Amino acid sequence: MTKFSLADNLNDADIPLFNDGDEKKWELDQLPDEVSILPLKNTVLFPGVVIPITVGRDKSIQLIKDAYQQESKLIGVVSQQNFAVENPTSADLFKFGTIAVILRMIRMPDGSLTAVIQGRGRFEIESYTQEEPYFRAKIKKAPEIYPEVSEARAMALSLKNEAQKVIELSPNIPSEANIALHNINSFRFLVNFIASNLNLEVKEKQDILETHSLMDRANIVMGYLNNELNVLELSEEIQSKVKIDLDKQQRDYILRQQIKAIQDELGEEGFEQEISELKERGSKKKWSAKVQEVFDKELNRINRLHPNSPEYSVSMNYIDWLLELPWGEFKEESFDLTEAKKVLDEDHFGLEKVKERILEYLAVLKLKQDKKAPIICLYGPPGVGKTSLGKSIARSLNREFVRMSLGGVRDEAEIRGHRRTYIGAMPGRILQGLKKAKFGNPVFMLDEIDKVGNDFRGDPSSALLEVLDPAQNNAFNDHFLEVDYDLSPILFIATANSLESIHPALRDRMELIEINGYTLEEKLQIARQHLVPDQKKEHGLKANQLKLSNGALRKIIEGHTRESGVRNLNQKIARVCRVTAKEIVMEQSDGASVTEANLDHYLGVPRFDQEAYEKLEVPGVGIGLAWTSVGGDILFIESVLLRGNGKLTLTGQLGDVMKESAMAAYTYLKSHAERFNIPLAAFTSWDVHLHIPAGAIPKDGPSAGITLLTTMASLFTQRMVKSRLAMTGEITLRGKVLPVGGIKEKVLAAARAGIRQIIMCKENEKDVMEIKDDTLSQLTFVYVERAEEVLDFALEPNKIKKPIQLEVEPIKALVEQK
Repeated sequence: MTKFSLADNLNDADIPLFNDGDEKKWELDQLPDEVSILPLKNTVLFPGVVIPITVGRDKSIQLIKDAYQQESKLIGVVSQQNFAVENPTSADLFKFGTIAVILRMIRMPDGSLTAVIQGRGRFEIESYTQEEPYFRAKIKKAPEIYPEVSEARAMALSLKNEAQKVIELSPNIPSEANIALHNINSFRFLVNFIASNLNLEVKEKQDILETHSLMDRANIVMGYLNNELNVLELSEEIQSKVKIDLDKQQRDYILRQQIKAIQDELGEEGFEQEISELKERGSKKKWSAKVQEVFDKELNRINRLHPNSPEYSVSMNYIDWLLELPWGEFKEESFDLTEAKKVLDEDHFGLEKVKERILEYLAVLKLKQDKKAPIICLYGPPGVGKTSLGKSIARSLNREFVRMSLGGVRDEAEIRGHRRTYIGAMPGRILQGLKKAKFGNPVFMLDEIDKVGNDFRGDPSSALLEVLDPAQNNAFNDHFLEVDYDLSPILFIATANSLESIHPALRDRMELIEINGYTLEEKLQIARQHLVPDQKKEHGLKANQLKLSNGALRKIIEGHTRESGVRNLNQKIARVCRVTAKEIVMEQSDGASVTEANLDHYLGVPRFDQEAYEKLEVPGVGIGLAWTSVGGDILFIESVLLRGNGKLTLTGQLGDVMKESAMAAYTYLKSHAERFNIPLAAFTSWDVHLHIPAGAIPKDGPSAGITLLTTMASLFTQRMVKSRLAMTGEITLRGKVLPVGGIKEKVLAAARAGIRQIIMCKENEKDVMEIKDDTLSQLTFVYVERAEEVLDFALEPNKIKKPIQLEVEPIKALVEQK
């Protein structure tokens, strides 16, 4: 069965219109006590209305045949409550129906029947008398309440006027339909005819049929007729773009019904289902009432947008991000300190300060049960394991690990996100990392934080101030989300090679933990425990196919790498594994045993020569200690006297700070010349040229201050600097010795070079105490506070055999020395 519209049926010239005579005649006719019941699937038959029906069920075909053979040709027509039921029972039918007469019956080629039936009167089913081969039931006439004649005429006129407007606005109804409508002179038939042809659901038509008062029935029809008229007027408004002031709620309802009808027709039922799924996902989120309000508002906006609208995709992307973030979802942490220490020791050798700090954090978290995490910055030279340490910390805490590289980041939007007004906008990388982690408490590594740049697009360092401030990051506001998100449960770990380039305010917000370079013994243990096994596995070598002796590893560390970490060492070991793998595959050997003697076969000749101690043969030469990004080194400082007028020349590509240290040392000696038995002529008749070898390498910093002082004092006093002695420390004009950094690297470099004694500031003694290395037993440390102490210890007590006489003319003095 199909629905019939007013537009369709007013144009049917074969409809026999009802008149008052027919109505009175049928009113006087007695209804039969029992009648055969024909179920209708998706329409309702009204009295006086003629409709064609296609009968396909075997029961219904039999019923039509039997009834058509009878003289009265009467049947009872009752609508199904659910049109989807193929074989209805009596419980599936409504209680009220319409007595109908079969006007015509046509047999179709496929075996079905098409019957034309006309309704006569309403009835109510009292009980069913049979269900096979078709339904039969006892019925009674439904009561009919008629209005006053004047009231009926007024309502009939209103109904015709409204119907006429529908005909005029609808492009599918010819104007001749007005004639048919005006020829209807029965008020009841007019109401039934219009109700039958309205585009309504079966239940809505059934409610009209079951209404006993004719005037109430007319009012209901008038309401539905007004709705259809409003739909046509709204369509006219859209087409002509004429604004009509309709009630907003009614307008929205009509538009929704139209959209729903179009979607049903096109089979696009996914939109409503998608909105429903979003609501369900949102109800399960543990977010605040404010976020819920924003979510509901955006969802309502999506509901009003067309799926092909550009704003629809923007809003849907926003909703997806809200739902994907882990609001209040935390991964359960492990508070077993013993297991955490075991995990950290497995992955990294040494780094005791960092491990101790993580265990302290775990202990506090276990006692306090607080989700707030500290913000740590690991700084040190490249390759010491800062990034890999972050992964180990996450594993020891049983948390997810997220890494965000900040190297070269120049746009603030990378941190805070883009505003939604921009095409392709998305949240910042902080929230992107959280979405990837799926939990709100990951270990979040901000790698290379010292390499953040800034330009006209903003300063990412300033944006990080909020992220890394424990007092603010519980309400982090991303430009894309525009709602507060709590970052305080995240354990942020920043890494840096140098602190100087980090924004001071940013540096102040982090807990700084220095990771120094590894000693030779530490590198040896790391290679033995981690690097060699990992590279064997990486290159498919069995344990017995490659053996690296300690001597070979030492030679690789000292001769083929020059670094604080172990990155290059790992690469060299990988090369040894590759050469071994090639020889095994080419059947040149079954394996390799690499020793110090045959290492050159795998890596070639050593690239680096360790700076070794050289015996000092003349005054004016001293040994300093330097820190570099790849570890420590010893530094030879040379100076000579030549005739002149007290000029100091500095060469060796020295930085401004080192030049100032040399000037301070020179001025100090000049002001205390009498104290150190230096003739005043040394500063008026002699020039000093001070040079630091390896001139292609830039050098800077204040730590060479006491070495520069000792070198020039040795030159002026003609006393040798003690053998196997190195020193480091800053000098002031007043002769005070100040502490310097990089002590561990400098001390280890001195030990490797064969130095036996080191002079440094008294305040650096604590740094020496933290060095855990067997080589310290070979060294003697002299802690000083004043320049006088340095010179008293560093210089030999006696002058050389043929000293330069500084108090005489320069040319004569040099001749006498020769």
